[in-house]
Amino acid sequence: MDGYSRGGFVSGKDCVLAIDPGTTSTKIGVFTRGGEKMTRTLRHSGEELERFHGQPALAQLDYRGGLIEAALEEAGYSRTGNCYAAVAGRGGLLPPLECGAYLVDETMIELLRAARRGEHASNLGAPLALRFAAAAGVKAYIVDPVTVDEWQPCARLTGSPLIERFAVTHALNTKAMARRYARKRGRAYPDLRLIVVHMGSGITVTAHRQGRMIDSTTINEGPFGPDRTGNLPSLALARLCYSGRFTQAEMERQIFGEGGLFAYLGTRDLLEVEQRIEAGDELAARVLEAMVYQIAKQAGAMTAVLAGEVDGVVLTGGMAHSARVIKMLRPQIEWIAPITIYPGEDELRALAEGVFRVLDGEEEAKRVGDAD
Repeated sequence: MDGYSRGGFVSGKDCVLAIDPGTTSTKIGVFTRGGEKMTRTLRHSGEELERFHGQPALAQLDYRGGLIEAALEEAGYSRTGNCYAAVAGRGGLLPPLECGAYLVDETMIELLRAARRGEHASNLGAPLALRFAAAAGVKAYIVDPVTVDEWQPCARLTGSPLIERFAVTHALNTKAMARRYARKRGRAYPDLRLIVVHMGSGITVTAHRQGRMIDSTTINEGPFGPDRTGNLPSLALARLCYSGRFTQAEMERQIFGEGGLFAYLGTRDLLEVEQRIEAGDELAARVLEAMVYQIAKQAGAMTAVLAGEVDGVVLTGGMAHSARVIKMLRPQIEWIAPITIYPGEDELRALAEGVFRVLDGEEEAKRVGDAD
């Protein structure tokens, strides 16, 4: 477990607790309207997670909840009492939803438990938020879940009526960075045409127009990433699926969890890949070049979606910290529009800000059931 805290303890109705579960970590933070008071990143080793292998994401609820409780107590934040105005969790694989804040209720929890859209660590966000909100006697929310769907209709067709594309993307950080870009330039987000490239454990490339993400790659499309294959040749994929080498579960794991950098190099760690390149590993160099090439190619595709009229390209996510990746990517995409880099992910802050908009009456919280 590692991380940092800064600022003093603030109690009462000034604070929102934000919880962001990822594949190998859980990030938590306490925020006021003025900004961050405390954050922690709780790392989960492969050995710790191995006991949950093959189980639904929600099987980790007690495990991650216990780690969060211990971290909060260590930082001086009680699990109960008058500590929080509300609790925010990362939204999981829910049905298609509008952007905004959603109240966590039993309908949402049941949808995540059924996991009809798939299993992912983000499915833990709402139940974890509800657990800590119930203890504090406040409400729990999610904000801009991964299934935010603002696509234009033509983006859904694939070429086969048997398969339809649906939006699953890094909506929380992507929307937050688009709004941040607009604020920094004194512009209204709906007035801008942007391409936002999120480069984290998954990579998504989104096109923004009139305040909406009108198209995007999804968490299993587009460029390959640290452990995801992205797009694959369809006929070759079909043959592999029927080769008898893999069960369906194993095949899905090859695509989502053991693809990308991991499949080629045995690591999901970009820093390790770069160290291997420095040591003369030619395969590592080729694989990284291919990943960056695919990112650039998808940014070019989103330029076409916006009819060539792009005000800015925003690069964000953990891999945006890499000077090597940015140096490789910049000459391939700087012709599109000026590039702005927001390294890392500001998802905890985005969660808290979304909830404060509800608490301050700037936005009304929705319910998942209302979208049916």
